[in-house]
Amino acid sequence: MSVFCSLSLTLALAALTICRAQRRLFPSASQDKPGVLCLNGGTSLSSLSGRHLLCLCPDGFSGSSCETDESMSCSDGIGLHYRGPVSKSASGRECVELVTSIITHCTCSNTNRNPDFSRRPWCFVQKESMIIREDCDIPRCTEDLSSGITDDSLTDAQSGWRCGQREGRSMKVVGGALSAVELHPWMAAVFSMRSRGRAFTCGGSLISPCWILTAAHCFPDGAQTDVHKLSVVLGKNAINETDIEKEQEFNVSELFIHEHFDNTDGNFNNDIALLKIRSPEGRCAKESRSVKTVCIPEPHHSLRHGMSCQVTGYGKEQEGAWYYSRYLREATVKLLSQELCSSKSYYGNMITENMLCAGSPDWSADACKGDSGGPLVCRVRGRAILFGVVSWGEGCSRQFRPGVYTKVSNYHHWILEKTSLSSLTHT
Repeated sequence: MSVFCSLSLTLALAALTICRAQRRLFPSASQDKPGVLCLNGGTSLSSLSGRHLLCLCPDGFSGSSCETDESMSCSDGIGLHYRGPVSKSASGRECVELVTSIITHCTCSNTNRNPDFSRRPWCFVQKESMIIREDCDIPRCTEDLSSGITDDSLTDAQSGWRCGQREGRSMKVVGGALSAVELHPWMAAVFSMRSRGRAFTCGGSLISPCWILTAAHCFPDGAQTDVHKLSVVLGKNAINETDIEKEQEFNVSELFIHEHFDNTDGNFNNDIALLKIRSPEGRCAKESRSVKTVCIPEPHHSLRHGMSCQVTGYGKEQEGAWYYSRYLREATVKLLSQELCSSKSYYGNMITENMLCAGSPDWSADACKGDSGGPLVCRVRGRAILFGVVSWGEGCSRQFRPGVYTKVSNYHHWILEKTSLSSLTHT
């Protein structure tokens, strides 16, 4: 353990400001410097204009340029017992040594630690004239496991696709919240035709080559929705850009909204819907690096609360913003127990057995407007499982107001019935 140095009152007060930081959805990644290279076999993700966005790191490496060899250090869970040598924040800044004080109530060395049950190890860093707190991206030593999963159950016999896989299974987006569709290849963007042209409507998830799972409230006209005005794009990294090498676009031939969904009184129970997709040539989705199916859980399959999952979408980056995110973004959230989420200090009796809640421990990440219908995915034995559909929530990233998701495992039989599939790519 490092020797701690004294902390001046000025620095302590500066450090204290981290606890009062503005909350927002999917905090924006720092601007990349020109000429950033992806080391150790990493792949640079660029916009169509050629601007470098981030690095997709291969197995065993991380960092903004894939410069960190993960074999040197890893952490279990949220890193409470992490004692490794990493001494940089996720942005690449060097950690500074601080001591426990009556002002900050923090013990901070020049290596990353997690003394206060945060979502991951962190440290204080110097940014210009201020001392601020930043998380560190230390890789996990183990993944969450669950019983009852076999390789055979992950294959769709009708299409030959294997669900829940992604290109470079252990690749990570490091140093920011921008994501890449190759890491979430089941992500779908639902559009509708309006008087001013095509507009982004909701997110969705590819659960079978011909079927998208999304939220019922995305279609305010319900059963009267004109499906000919709907379209779906898979493999999309940016809402306002088109990459013909990655994207696949489809018309919608059928829409099924759950029969018991009724939002007239703001009730989001049974907030689930299915879209059947067909290309103009009459085909379904074709598997590629940027287009794959996500696994569906078995009926009433539940995960332990506290498990980390990912929510992805093109929605607003913070509550009150007038614009949606241009690029696909991701956030890590933790599942909350039904008992906690339905308590008086959270949502009370607004939570039904068909819903689940998830949020970040410091309330800094959440789903927001525009993310509706998108996936909440949890990894089980190395496979991505769609446990939730983004449904509702009070504001974005508000304290004691986590995101609420439709519990997909409660609708396993409904999905089979509506799609007429004999089986799903499930766990």
